[in-house]
Amino acid sequence: MARQETRTLDCGTPLLIEHIDGVRSAALTWMIPAGIATEPEDRQGMGAMWGEILMRGAGDRDSRAWADAMDRLGAGRSAEPGIFFFKISATLLGERLVETLPLIVDMVRSPRFDADSIEPARDLALQSLDSLKDDPTERCMLGARLRHLPTPINRSGMGTEPGLTALTRDDLASTWSQLAVPGRSIFAVAGAVNTPALLDVLNSTLKGWTGNTPEPSIGTHASRGYAHEVDQTNQVQIVVVQDAPSEVHPDSLLEKIVLSVLSGGMSGRLFTEVREKRALSSSVSAGYRGDRDYGSVTGYVGTTPERAQESLDVLLAEMERINTPAGAISPDEFNRAVVGMKSRLVFSGESTAARAASLAADQFRFGRPRSLEELAREVDGVTLDRVNAYLSRRKIGRLTIQTLGPEALKATC
Repeated sequence: MARQETRTLDCGTPLLIEHIDGVRSAALTWMIPAGIATEPEDRQGMGAMWGEILMRGAGDRDSRAWADAMDRLGAGRSAEPGIFFFKISATLLGERLVETLPLIVDMVRSPRFDADSIEPARDLALQSLDSLKDDPTERCMLGARLRHLPTPINRSGMGTEPGLTALTRDDLASTWSQLAVPGRSIFAVAGAVNTPALLDVLNSTLKGWTGNTPEPSIGTHASRGYAHEVDQTNQVQIVVVQDAPSEVHPDSLLEKIVLSVLSGGMSGRLFTEVREKRALSSSVSAGYRGDRDYGSVTGYVGTTPERAQESLDVLLAEMERINTPAGAISPDEFNRAVVGMKSRLVFSGESTAARAASLAADQFRFGRPRSLEELAREVDGVTLDRVNAYLSRRKIGRLTIQTLGPEALKATC
């Protein structure tokens, strides 16, 4: 069983707690309003470099001393950029959470930004960006995202080469100081948690932390349509993106069931039509991605140049057919989708890291955390008739199709 609490820290940041019986671990997610959407246009890549630099020393500890202190506590940690937030995460034994928190707080309030850490962080970020040359699938995905979503939420967390090259230590340190503030920050903890001790240490270490920052403004331009990147490889990457309900929209759960029918493993329609019946591809999938204000569905096929056009045609046909009476979801498909969804809920409940991340994300999207019991009730409340009725009115907007390979394909969108 799990029990939730919502508190407000003295600095104004919401603190979300989920006590999970029978576990000894604890996990935290701290979302700082310093996402990649806040980066200046000519300085894209701050988040990628912060992900390295923030774990290279904080407070009175240099890089080695800080890492040794975290390792002695057995704390796994990560720091990574997202669209609206920079996310700091840690997993550890619950009994060591209070000892670890001051080290985590130092990352946010007093990162060192030592001069000798800047160039190694820049080099690693540039290497990651350069590695896209050897990852055509990711390159195609990023190209589709760039053309489908409005600025600046269409950005890649990897940054750009000009942006990474231009960044200085002062850029990184001053911008972090401006954005790493309690206003719009979210702190979530799940697992074996002592609430009074947690509140004491957070209120103590965050004393005097103040500030707010506005949400980034979202543009309206998105070119969409079809685009091709020439790459003389023996495989063609095909990505199709369409609009979907946002995560907070009542239809988002129905959309997830639709995607489970399309791409729910070996029983999914895409696997059956693209791989089993026609052997067009060894890799085909579709997935839903939703946030507070937007949602999208991304279909993917990787295939050979000779079979690329047919693969695209079949992928589009299946993504369109499910909206028609002929493509209505059957009882068996619906039952498999619901069972799979509830299984994933159970598995996520066994991971304190997954629960901490979900609590924080829910706070941003819904203004409150949701329990697994609430999510399970929502799934139980969905019927086949309701899903098929949703499909009869489902709108997907103008498609974005991105391909990568030797030659362009024929596509109408």
